[in-house]
Amino acid sequence: MTVNCVWEHNGNDTLLYAVDHIGAYTRGESLEVAIEKMPQEITSYLKWLGADAPDDIEVVIACEKESDLAIKDADSDVLFPSEKALLTAQEYENLKALALKSARDFIALYESVPDKSAKATAERKTFYGQVPRSADEMYEHTKNVNEYYFAEIEVDADNGGNIFECRKRGFETLEKKLDFLGNAVIEGSYGELWSLRKVLRRFIWHDRIHARAMYRMAVKVFGAENVANPFYF
Repeated sequence: MTVNCVWEHNGNDTLLYAVDHIGAYTRGESLEVAIEKMPQEITSYLKWLGADAPDDIEVVIACEKESDLAIKDADSDVLFPSEKALLTAQEYENLKALALKSARDFIALYESVPDKSAKATAERKTFYGQVPRSADEMYEHTKNVNEYYFAEIEVDADNGGNIFECRKRGFETLEKKLDFLGNAVIEGSYGELWSLRKVLRRFIWHDRIHARAMYRMAVKVFGAENVANPFYF
């Protein structure tokens, strides 16, 4: 399998995104490190979808973006060339279903953590503030990008209820816009360019970042046998 990737980087710090596996990504202190991690990420992602992973995975850099953001902390503003294309109704439904599945699976992981206030790492500050360390903090942080992401494509949303409920309501509001499948590219906060395709990717990508962190923390504290792994990390 060939995995086409977008490479976003600041110097050597790298975020590598799989174009055709929406939300799959790796990070590394160099491109080489991120490429080495990608086969395992694709294997995990395909298991999450209920699909078999191929024996051989080749990573191809399809697009590169140099950045002045804190890439090592997963600060990102890249808009893929493919994220400017019109959406068909079926594409949208498929991608929405993935974003909602991701939200449901995030809840399942969160609810399985025996003590949601437990922490296993020292405090660390990034561009968005203190890194969330407990399951409670990770869950709230991940849920609360809902209003922000939808607002970047001019959709009025909120963060009320659980991560699935507020995300689903956001999509319902979006779908009231007659032209939403046009996938307009919009300049949002800080001059960052957004589209509906990008929002769909960002939901799944952001879920994977914090689900992986939550799972690793919980395994370290409670053991793998005591924590759900719906993302197959």
